[in-house]
Amino acid sequence: MVLAELGGRITRAIQQMSNVTIIDEKALNECLNEITRALLQSDVSFPLVKEMQSNIKKIVNLEDLAAGHNKRRIIEQAIFSELCKMLDPGKPAFAPKKAKASVVMFVGLQGAGKTTTCTKYAYYHQKKGYKPALVCADTFRAGAFDQLKQNATKAKIPFYGSYTESDPVKIAVEGVDTFKKENCDLIIVDTSGRHKQEATLFEEMRQVAEATKPDLVIFVMDSSIGQAAFDQAQAFKQSVAVGAVIITKMDGHAKGGGALSAVAATKSPVIFIGTGEHMDEFEVFDVKPFVSRLLGMGDWSGFVDKLQEVVPKDQQPELLEKLSQGNFTLRIMYDLFQNILNMGPLKEVFSMLPGISAEMMPKGHEKESQAKIKRYMTMMDSMTNDELDSSNPKVFNESRMMRIARGSGRQVREVMEMLEEYKRLLAKIWSKMKGLKIPKNGDMSALSRNMNAQHMSKVLPPQMLKQIGGMGGLQSLMKQMGSGKDMMGMFGGGDK
Repeated sequence: MVLAELGGRITRAIQQMSNVTIIDEKALNECLNEITRALLQSDVSFPLVKEMQSNIKKIVNLEDLAAGHNKRRIIEQAIFSELCKMLDPGKPAFAPKKAKASVVMFVGLQGAGKTTTCTKYAYYHQKKGYKPALVCADTFRAGAFDQLKQNATKAKIPFYGSYTESDPVKIAVEGVDTFKKENCDLIIVDTSGRHKQEATLFEEMRQVAEATKPDLVIFVMDSSIGQAAFDQAQAFKQSVAVGAVIITKMDGHAKGGGALSAVAATKSPVIFIGTGEHMDEFEVFDVKPFVSRLLGMGDWSGFVDKLQEVVPKDQQPELLEKLSQGNFTLRIMYDLFQNILNMGPLKEVFSMLPGISAEMMPKGHEKESQAKIKRYMTMMDSMTNDELDSSNPKVFNESRMMRIARGSGRQVREVMEMLEEYKRLLAKIWSKMKGLKIPKNGDMSALSRNMNAQHMSKVLPPQMLKQIGGMGGLQSLMKQMGSGKDMMGMFGGGDK
C-alpha cells in the first residue's frame, strides 16, 4: 500500500523513542529527525514537514511537563494529531442530496485514473440509493468515451457522450440537461486530463465549469506523482474551485507523500481513495482511522462497520455475544475467517486490526494470505465438534493432529502452524473485545460507539470523565453526538 513504508518508519521511530529510559530533548529530537527524514523521502513538501516538526515541539514542551505526565503518550498523540492535521483542511466537502440534481465535475492530470474514478464514484452512490449518470466531456484523449461507455455499461449507469462532436463544452451542457430531464440526482462530468503547462486545456476546463455550474469540482490525483503534487494541485485550484480530492492507485508501491502535499495545496478534503482497478476497490476516506491504520494502531470501529456489511442481521447479536466473552474457540475463528474473506481486500481488512500495519502485507502477498486462510479452514473442516468448540489448544495431541492432516490433505506441520496462529494472533487481537458492553439488540453501530468510548476514556482526564458521568455518561453523550470519531477528534484521541 502507498504510504505503508512511511507509516512503518514513523512507527519504528516512535518505538525506538519508547525504548529510551528517560525521554529528554535529545530523544525527542532523534525521533522527530527520523520522522522528518521519512516524510521528505516520501515526497512530502519541505514547508509542510518543517511546519509539522515545529508544531510538535510547541505541543510537547518537555520542560513544562510536570512529573507524572506520560511523555511518550503526549508525544505519540502530538505526532498522530499533526499527521491528521496535514490530511484534514478542517472543512467538509459538498455532499450530494437524493432527489435533487447535483453536478460533479472531475478534473486531474493525464493518466491519474479519472475516467475509472468517475465510474467508481457513480457506482458507490448508486449502491447508496442515488440515481447517478455519467457525461464524457473528454474529447482530447482517443478512446476516452469508449472507456467510459464500457465502465458505465458494466456498472449499469446511464451515460452520455459523442463520437462526432469535438466541443467538450457543448457535450457537457447537453449531457447535464439530458440527465436533469431524466431526474438523475448525481450527474458526473468527466473532463480531459491536463497538465499545468497546457494553458489551452486549462481554459477549456474553466469554460466547462462556467457552462455546467458544478456543485462540486473533484481533483483526481495519482498517489505516485511525487514532489510535483503541490504545484500541480495549486494550478488546478487557481483555475477552478476545487472542493474535494480523490487519491488513486493507493495499492501501488509509490512513496505517496505527494498526496499529503496536494491536500495542503488545494485546502480541500480527501473524500475517497482508490485501492485497485475493480469497481468496489474504492474507500471513503476518514482522516483519523486512515492515520491510525497507517501507523499500525488499527481501526476497530471501521472493522465492526465492515463486519456489519457481511454478517446477516439475525446473526449479529450471537456473534457479538461470542466476541465479548473473550473465550474464542476454533469454530468462532472459522466463522470470522469466513466473514473476513467476504469483507473485501485482505490488506484493507487486516490494516484495521491493531498491531498489523499495512507494511506487513505488501502488494502481491494478498493472494498468498487468502490461500493460507482457506487452507486453515480446510483443516478445521476435518475437526470434530468437540475440537472446534474447545478453546484449549492443548487438546490437540499428536494423534489428533495426524488425523486432521490426513483428512485435509495437509502436512502435520501445517496443522501445528495453524494452531500456533490461533494461539498467537487471534487470542491477542480478539482479547481486545473481552469485556465490551454488548448492546441488548446486538446493534453493531452501538458496539462501534462503545469501542470509541473505551478509547476516549483513556484519552480524557479523569476529572472530566467523572463530570460527564463515567463510561455510561460518555457512551450516552457519544450517542447524542452521532459519531464517536467526531468526539475523538476534539481530544486528539486514537487507538494507541
